[in-house]
Order: sequence, then structure tokens, then C-alpha cells
Amino acid sequence: MRELSLKKELHVAMEAVKAAARLCSIVQKEMVRQDTISKTDRTPVTVADFGSQAIVVKILKEAFPNDPIVAEEDAMALERESAKGLLERVSFFVSEVLPDAEPEKVREWIGLVKKEAPGRHWCLDPIDGTKGFLRGDQYAIALALVVEREVRLGVLACPNLPWRLDQPHGAKGVIFHAVEGRGAFQTTLEGEEMEPIHVSRARMGDPEVKMCESLEPSHSDRETQEKLAKAMGIKEPPIRMDSQAKYGLVARGDAALYLRLPNPNTPDYKEKVWDHAAGSILVREAGGRVTDIEGMPLFFGLGETLRNNTGVVATNGLIHETVIEAISRGAQGP
Repeated sequence: MRELSLKKELHVAMEAVKAAARLCSIVQKEMVRQDTISKTDRTPVTVADFGSQAIVVKILKEAFPNDPIVAEEDAMALERESAKGLLERVSFFVSEVLPDAEPEKVREWIGLVKKEAPGRHWCLDPIDGTKGFLRGDQYAIALALVVEREVRLGVLACPNLPWRLDQPHGAKGVIFHAVEGRGAFQTTLEGEEMEPIHVSRARMGDPEVKMCESLEPSHSDRETQEKLAKAMGIKEPPIRMDSQAKYGLVARGDAALYLRLPNPNTPDYKEKVWDHAAGSILVREAGGRVTDIEGMPLFFGLGETLRNNTGVVATNGLIHETVIEAISRGAQGP
């Protein structure tokens, strides 16, 4: 396939997630209990989820009116009895970033999304890690461009992530971005500093090999992941974190491995595309590798789930085959 020129797409995507990050920061400071409702699957959704989606969709549609957007939130949720008054609150916060925002406009922006798109489309998770957001911890605004069923561009805004993980009290707020064939980078939320990022060069058995995993136990099979880590000789405790920020950790070398094994309590669950699209290209462009637990590439463009894949394995590349083999052995060890 010929190389795509995605200069405009990257610029617009960066501006969109920056604007959404500003909204999320405002909401975190002013949010009240009534600004959160439960979706039908009992997961939380906040005014920031809806507001972030409204902002990103509006900016994308102005620049690329013919591009479908696959996104997580459903505008119909704002019409449930439990969401009474929520649209007005969403509009209030969106207007802090986009002055022309009015309730009907905001609702329209939120609703201009699909659950699947076979051709070129954007993939958005307006807040990945809503529980982390509610705790004031890690979350991400995740945006990716899928062309011919491949992720070609990814932008990941992590407003609470330290610029240096070993300096937790230092500067915070990172935007990761990657375009296919052009490497991966991190910049501040204001875009004032930018640097290329690369995966770690640690090999299995090196003491600096670290693993990261979801903070929520239900997101993966934590017991098996612990057995795998022991079988592979990983001695450092896992870094547990909400959201696709974990992909950022692997991409910039803070961790060598991110595992998301299927939870045995939900064996039929398939990963959502918006939970992995942006992060996966970051790791690949930083020199790493991302597959499912069988070593197969992640197949996007098949709907809202990675229905042809099982679980996710993201590594620095050097240890990938070792991890896949360990999973296939069932963590029985070498």
C-alpha cells in the first residue's frame, strides 16, 4: 500500500484531543455526584465522557465531513429518566471550550457516531478509564484513524500521566501520537515540548523487564497473568493503571509488557476497538509489537469489537515470542 499523507489528519486529531482534555480537566474540578450515570452494562458514564465525545466529533466533522466516526457513547442515554438534566450539564462544560455549544447542538454532535464502519473511519473513546477519571487518577482520550482495516494514526491524551514515570510529582499531562511509518512521540498537553519515544531494549531475564496491567481485576485474568510473570522470571510487581495509558508506558519504555488475558468469568467477551486502536499503533511505531494471545494481529474495521481476536499482548518486541509461548503453555513454565 502506498504511504498515506496524514499531515492534516494528525493536526486535527491533536487539536481535538487537546480540546477534549481541557474539558475533562474542568469537569474533574467541578463535577458533582449527579454528573455520573450508569449505562445498561452498569459501567459509569459522566458528563466528561459525553462532553469529550461532543468536542472531538464536532472538530473531526468540520474537517472531514465524510469520515464516519466509531465511538463508545450513545446520545440516547441522555434521554433516560436517570439522565434528567444531564444534557444541560454536558452543554455547560462543552461551552467552556466551544463557546457556540448549545444543548441541541451538543446532543447532535454526540449522536453523529456509528458502532461500525467498514471503510476509512475514526475510532474514538472519549474517556478510556472512566473509573480512573472519577478517582482523579489515570484516564485517556483515545483517537485513531483506521484505513483499509489498519490503524494508520493514533493520538492518546493522558492528562494525569507524569511526563516521567519515575518522577510522579513532576510535570504531568502527556499526549502520545503516532503515524504509520513515522515513529511515535510524546508532547505536553500544550504542545510546548515534543520528543520521540522508543520501547525498552530489555530482554526476558533482565531485571528491568516490567509488566503493566489493568487496575480493574475484571478487565483480565489477573491470576493467570501473575503465574505467567513468575514463569517468565519477571520479578518486578506489575504496574497497574487504568486506560490505554498502559500502551504509552510500553511505547516509551516504562514497561516491556502489557497483558490483557480474557477473564474466565466472561469467556465470550470481545475487546472493544476503541480500547486498543490508538494505543496499538503507538507501541508498533515505537518499535514494539501488538497481537492477540495467539500471536495474531489485531483486526480492526470489523465492527465495534475485535471479534476475530482473543485478548491482547503488547510488548517491546524482543520478548514477544517468549510471552506468546508462555501463554500457549498455560503458564507451566519453561
